Amino acid sequence: MSPRTSPIATTTRRGPSMTTTRQTQPHAEVIPIRRSVPVASVQGALALDLTPRLDPPDVDGGLDAPRFDLVAVDGERRHRLDAFVHRYLSAAVEIAMGDRPLSQLLRHTEHRLYQELGRRAATVSAAAGTTPATGRGRGAIRPTVASVRTSLVAADALEVSARVRHGQRSRALAARFEARDGRWQCVALVFG
Repeated sequence: MSPRTSPIATTTRRGPSMTTTRQTQPHAEVIPIRRSVPVASVQGALALDLTPRLDPPDVDGGLDAPRFDLVAVDGERRHRLDAFVHRYLSAAVEIAMGDRPLSQLLRHTEHRLYQELGRRAATVSAAAGTTPATGRGRGAIRPTVASVRTSLVAADALEVSARVRHGQRSRALAARFEARDGRWQCVALVFG
């Protein structure tokens, strides 16, 4: 069959069965034309941008965010403290969603808060029908700590606010850390 010919089907009926014969007939070359698609109305619905994101992900994490310290501290120590707080909050959010074992925060969490975080993880996991610390499966949307703001209010006290992103939604998180027995411990954690 040449590029300028295409099959044309003719059908003839003979009794209870059908017989199909093919013939070829020359025709003009077909050039596909892209039609512009009009924008559909989105009234009453979310207008989602479904184009692929080609830029690298934002990895700011808030470590270089402005600080509002009431106590002077050297930059390297402050940077290590901010990194610790970011890691702690990331783990706490994953524990609260049932994706991480609670025992990972034992050393850096006050006993009362540790028990409360365990109850929260059990409640969320029960609502999702999963077991705490085993994860929610491969397709689950994981919460991430998008930004962290810290304030050293005393030499041994740090107050933190964070924005947690869970899918397309954001939630607030507030925490207070105090230096006890040579290490920082979280003494208050509030999910907003």
